[in-house]
Amino acid sequence: MRQDDGPAASRRAVLRAAVVLPLAAACSSPSGSGAPAVPAGPPTSAAPATTAPATTSPARPAGEVARATSGRPEVALTFHGAGDLGLARQVLGTLHDRGAAATVLAVGTWLQQYPDAARMVTDLGHELGNHTWSHRDIDGMADAAARVEIERCRDVIAASTGGPGAFFRPSQAQHATPAVRALAAAAGYPTVLSYDVDSRDFTDPGPAAIRRNVAAATAGSVVSMHLGHPGTLAALPGVLDDLAARGLAPVTATGLFG
Repeated sequence: MRQDDGPAASRRAVLRAAVVLPLAAACSSPSGSGAPAVPAGPPTSAAPATTAPATTSPARPAGEVARATSGRPEVALTFHGAGDLGLARQVLGTLHDRGAAATVLAVGTWLQQYPDAARMVTDLGHELGNHTWSHRDIDGMADAAARVEIERCRDVIAASTGGPGAFFRPSQAQHATPAVRALAAAAGYPTVLSYDVDSRDFTDPGPAAIRRNVAAATAGSVVSMHLGHPGTLAALPGVLDDLAARGLAPVTATGLFG
């Protein structure tokens, strides 16, 4: 009998097979790393692509002007646009008849109340600007409410004239905060119009006091006045005489800063 025959040989053959078969399986794995092949699982869907949230850069704040530095002998008479329409027509007509041009910063509710007001201003040779919708304290308002004040007035001006108006002026404030200036810029007003001379005519101090206050204007000044006060109308001829005596021509704010 051969040495390999018999029960002992059979046991050795079984042991050899137990070692060789796993090695063969390992060598046949796709990775070739020697690790046993892992059955493929169910296909997985690709992870959805992520998109970074869109970011909107805040509008750059509008510039603010209160006085021109060109040196030209000109001043800008600017009027808060509100009050009785007949009185406003007399003020603007007086300016027109004297060859003077002005800028009216209109309140939106006034333009809504008097649909002909915007065209009256422009037909008499004056320019129109935005003085908010309802003349609230815009510098103290939340951004969303302030935006409505600016844009709603802009839209009513555009409906009457085809454009947003020349300037924005904050209501109840001489100067606009950076936040309000940014909202104005986003609404289409690259320039906020302030002033350096306050006539104080809204306090109804009488024509002589209004005239004295406006006499502080010099070349390049922007004067704040109001349409809706009888004292303003009464003071206006003297105001124009004083400016003429000093060689100062009343022009629109666009003309002054042009």
